[in-house]
Amino acid sequence: MNEPKLCEHPVRLDKWLWAARFFKTRAVAVDAINKNRVEVNGQAAKPAKDLRVGDRLTLREPGLPAREIQVLGLSEIRGPAPAAQQLYEDTAESLAAREAAREHRRQGVEPAQAIEHGRPTKRDRRQLADWNRWSASVDE
Repeated sequence: MNEPKLCEHPVRLDKWLWAARFFKTRAVAVDAINKNRVEVNGQAAKPAKDLRVGDRLTLREPGLPAREIQVLGLSEIRGPAPAAQQLYEDTAESLAAREAAREHRRQGVEPAQAIEHGRPTKRDRRQLADWNRWSASVDE
């Protein structure tokens, strides 16, 4: 039931990325490929690059570690997610890097505490109002 319909012939890179559910549309996949965010076997690729079983892909997304996957199957048809996950396998290094990044984000600092300048918070505003209320003026 969740078996992907596999191809015997090579498949275009953009079509495979779409079928494996890495991108929502082929146009988005082509855009990512053209921005050099996808490599095939360590080399920059074009959307029409023929993909074969055993190829290694490197996918980069801004703000996330690079994801390395090995192609296990080829399909031109976008199916359900469980079937799409059978088309590839993440490398151990990639899984470890993603887990480390997830843990780093989870243990990261509170963004509001890192802000030193800029718009005052509600607490800052109240402290400033208290200061102005109790400070002596020369005019009075």
